[in-house]
Amino acid sequence: MQRASALFRLLSDSTRLRLLRVLSQDRFNVSELTGILGVAQSGVSRHLGLLKDAGLVEEEREAGFVYYKIGHQNRSNGHGPLWSLLDTHFASADDEQAVRQDEARLHEVLRHRKENFETHGDIRQLVPGRSWAAWARALGHLLPPLEVADIGCGEGYLTVEMAGWARTVYGIDRSDEVLERARALAGRRKVANIQWRKGELSHLPLREDAVDVALVSQALHHAADPEEAVAEAVRILKPGGRLVVLDLRKHDQKWVATRFGDRWLGFDDAELERLLTGSGLTDVRVQVGARLPGDPFVVLIASGAKPARSRKLKSRD
Repeated sequence: MQRASALFRLLSDSTRLRLLRVLSQDRFNVSELTGILGVAQSGVSRHLGLLKDAGLVEEEREAGFVYYKIGHQNRSNGHGPLWSLLDTHFASADDEQAVRQDEARLHEVLRHRKENFETHGDIRQLVPGRSWAAWARALGHLLPPLEVADIGCGEGYLTVEMAGWARTVYGIDRSDEVLERARALAGRRKVANIQWRKGELSHLPLREDAVDVALVSQALHHAADPEEAVAEAVRILKPGGRLVVLDLRKHDQKWVATRFGDRWLGFDDAELERLLTGSGLTDVRVQVGARLPGDPFVVLIASGAKPARSRKLKSRD
């Protein structure tokens, strides 16, 4: 009875139940679990230690990482009926807000794994040197040196990557603190062809016809007026230049507004197309850039070209 009492006290904590629910779907390391649950790493480690001592989870070591999972033996060590109860509870809690948030972040972690070519125990995925980053940089070899604006650049990771093939990159953000971190990153990478500028999405610190490419990556959902932000990005494009927008397809995860300050819960495909065509762009395309089954966050890529100015014919006398 004492053992049963201790076990049910252990399960009376909602964070530990959330941990078990997440681990029932896949194995994760402490860092990943911290991101999924939004709990400090020390707290996650403490809860995992208690669950491990109770025989509910186990460790698995691979390539210097420690992963936690619910093993098959845990369902046959006397806890079988308990897992049936928990599985039923987890299924009935799918519509709870906290569970939906955990689920959304869980799928983002899984997407991150997939896009980083991590093996996670599947030896078939082990291909030395295979890397999305290398593929992205290889595509840069196909491009001419361009003038590029990274609008809403944040801490500058994409800005620094584009600097590898661009002539000049303008990293624009509204936050002095964020721009300072971006400058530090560029300094560490010894990148010298970036100009950092403070500005709003609705008022960019560049003249008209300044750049060949304007990139708005995961920033449009922060705009007070997305239509105004797109028009401002088009203003700084040279004739023939292209606007590229990466943003989320419309979703129902309202918690991102509190956690990340999102003003808009993504955009419909047709809505993105309308924003670009409405600003005068041609050759507008919208397609899925990243999607994982079950993940509420689908990344859309939209692009369009600024029409070249028509040449005025000289009149003949």
